[in-house]
Amino acid sequence: MKATEHDTEERALVAAAQRDPSRFAEIYEAHFDRVYAYVARRVPSREEAEDITSEVFHQALAGLASFEWRDAPFVGWLLGIASNLVARRWQRSTGRAEVLVDELELVATDLHAERQVLFAELLSRLPEDQRRVLERRFYEQRSIQEIAQEFGRSEGAIKQLQCHALETLRNQVKERHER
Repeated sequence: MKATEHDTEERALVAAAQRDPSRFAEIYEAHFDRVYAYVARRVPSREEAEDITSEVFHQALAGLASFEWRDAPFVGWLLGIASNLVARRWQRSTGRAEVLVDELELVATDLHAERQVLFAELLSRLPEDQRRVLERRFYEQRSIQEIAQEFGRSEGAIKQLQCHALETLRNQVKERHER
């Protein structure tokens, strides 16, 4: 399925759930595995992962009526909620946030709405193949191997594209802060 078809279907699903909260179950089914995997990599126990994942969807349902599209996949919003809940968990247990996550995941999922729009704008300025690698890797949470197979390139080439893309994003953000 093409990305635009997926986006259209997802937007329709979210709109339906905003009108009729009983349709939220479809969103839950579509995104549970990804949200759970995200959380499980960041907490020490299965029970905590289950509790936090449950809370993510509880908060998402509670906030769904006010959700607005910001040029990022819906799952980015869910992962942002998850990131905040995981950070709070670490703050409670250690007194400070020590969430060890990839730098781009922090940028992509733990940003406020304004920053998400800025990030989407910066991402759109990347060369097509770099942008697609970052979307697959961090929004869709696909492995380097999966992306390499899709692109018909080696894993090393995909890692190189990802590295160049991250460096370009860092430079763009640095330039904006220097203005």
